[in-house]
Amino acid sequence: MKRLRARLLCAIVLAVAGPAGVPALAETPSLGGFEDAIHHWRNVHGDQYPRHAPDEVAKIADNILRYQRLDGGWIENQDPARILDEAEKARFDAEARKSGGSFDNRNIYTQLDYLATAYAITGDARYRDGSLKGIAFTLAQQIPSCGGWPHTVPATQPYHPHITIADDVTAGVLGTLRKVVSDARRYAFVDTALRARVQAAIDAGDACLLRLQVRQGDTLAGWAGQYDARTLQPAQGRKFELPSIAGQETVGVVRYLMSIPDPSPAVVAAVDGAVAWLRRVEITGWRIETFDAPAEQFQYHRSAKDRRLVADPSASGLWARFYDVNDNSVVLATRDSVRVARYEDIPRERRTGYEWYGSWPRRLLSTEYPQWTSQHASSK
Repeated sequence: MKRLRARLLCAIVLAVAGPAGVPALAETPSLGGFEDAIHHWRNVHGDQYPRHAPDEVAKIADNILRYQRLDGGWIENQDPARILDEAEKARFDAEARKSGGSFDNRNIYTQLDYLATAYAITGDARYRDGSLKGIAFTLAQQIPSCGGWPHTVPATQPYHPHITIADDVTAGVLGTLRKVVSDARRYAFVDTALRARVQAAIDAGDACLLRLQVRQGDTLAGWAGQYDARTLQPAQGRKFELPSIAGQETVGVVRYLMSIPDPSPAVVAAVDGAVAWLRRVEITGWRIETFDAPAEQFQYHRSAKDRRLVADPSASGLWARFYDVNDNSVVLATRDSVRVARYEDIPRERRTGYEWYGSWPRRLLSTEYPQWTSQHASSK
C-alpha cells in the first residue's frame, strides 16, 4: 500500500510539473488578447468558419507557429483558432518564409505571450522557441530615437515607421515585456542575459512614453496616436487619422503606467496629468445614437446600421477619439484627410467602421485611477 501511495504521489508530481521542473499551468490561456485581430478577420471574412475550442491549446499554438514569419514576427488580423484547410496551411507556410510583421491591433506580443503559456502547459519546446523568436523580433524593432515601437515592418505605408501609441502598440509591448521579466513561472526559459536586454528595453520604452506626452503650455495632456520617429512630434496615421491627441489611446497608456510597481514621481505626474486632461475634454450634452439603415458592404466591413450625434442635456461620459493638440477641439476627418466640423460630414463607411466617439476613460476615471492614486499618494 505504501509503495502504491508513493507511485500515485510521483504520478501527481509529474502531472503538475512543467518543463525543466517549472510547475505547469493548469488553466486554459485566454484568447482575449486576440479579440481585435479576430474582429478584423471577421469584418472581411464573416464568422461562419470552423474553429478550435479554446481549450485546444496545442492546436491553437500550432497555428500561431504556422503564422510566424522567418524572423519571429507575425502579420496582423488573423484568428489563431481557425481550423485551416490544406490550401490555407500551404499559404501560411509560404508566408512564413518572409520576414517582418505588424504590432498593429495588439499583435506580436500577444502571440509570443500565448506561446509561453502553451509551453508551460504542454512542455513542447517548439512553443518556447517560437516565443523566444517573438521576443527577439520585438527587441530588434524598438526605435532607437526614443524607445517606442513602429506600426509595421517593413513599412509599406507612410505611417508604418512612426512610433505608434495607437491600438496599444507601445504600451502593449511594454506590458508584455514586463511579464517576461517578472513572471518566472511562464518565462523561466528566458536566461539572465536576455532578461537584462528585456529590462533595458522596458526602461527605454517607459522613458519614451514620458517624453512623448503632449504638453499644452505647462500642463501635461494625453498622447498622440503616432509620432514621427525623427522629430518626435505627433504625426498622421491613416489618412483619416490626423495628428492629434488620441482619447482612447491615452487611456491605454495611463493603464500601462499605473501597472508599474513603485512608480517614480515622473510616472505619477504623467498619470495625474493625463487623467486631468481626460476630465477636461469629456463631452457632455451629447450622445451617440445607432439606428437601422440599409445594409451595405464596404471594403473592410458590412453594416446595416448608421450613427448620429444627438443633443441630450442629461448625457455625459462621452469622449472623442481625437482632440486638437492646441485647443482640444474634436478632430474629425474623411478618408481624404479632410478635417470636417460635424460628425455627419464623415461618410457612412467611416462613421460605422470607426469609433470616433466612445466611453473609453469611464472606468479609469471612476474606479481605477482613484484606487491607484490612493495607493501611490506618497509618490507625489
